[in-house]
Amino acid sequence: MTFRILGIDPGLRLTGFGVIEKTGEKLAYVASGTIKTTTGKGSEIEDLPTRLKIILDSLAEVIDNYQPQQAAIEKVFVNVNPQSTLLLGQARGAAISALVLQGLPIAEYTALQVKQSVVGHGHAAKDQVQEMVKRLLNLPGLPRPDSADALACAICHAHGGQGLGKLATAGFRVKGGRLI
Repeated sequence: MTFRILGIDPGLRLTGFGVIEKTGEKLAYVASGTIKTTTGKGSEIEDLPTRLKIILDSLAEVIDNYQPQQAAIEKVFVNVNPQSTLLLGQARGAAISALVLQGLPIAEYTALQVKQSVVGHGHAAKDQVQEMVKRLLNLPGLPRPDSADALACAICHAHGGQGLGKLATAGFRVKGGRLI
């Protein structure tokens, strides 16, 4: 059986997306990219509702174009700056809204779970994630960081990462990349 998974790495400035196809145990790259909430000249759009609408509309377009059957999104981590965490949460909310409006089932993973699934340890550097995504999907070059994180999220889901998520919420904790 073949199905497509949309992975999302939410962000207010840059939201990465990646679509993979899973056939049995085989994974194949379909598409990836970055949704930018900036003007054509690269400066940020100041209006928060407009930025959230860009994320929502762009993801709706990605879903229409690639027709995924499942979605995986990275959970928000608590940042040192509470304002940044709140803004990231709003971007994530816009992304989740786009998925819900399209009727997609959504799995959520922490960055630790995604890195553990793709690289083998939960504290991997971004360049390690990029390299493993390249290898796992047989890409000709390294994907951009936000796209790589989104593809990694989709790969985590394809590898049965939802089981990790259920364990983590069933009274287990993740410490040092391991469940305890």
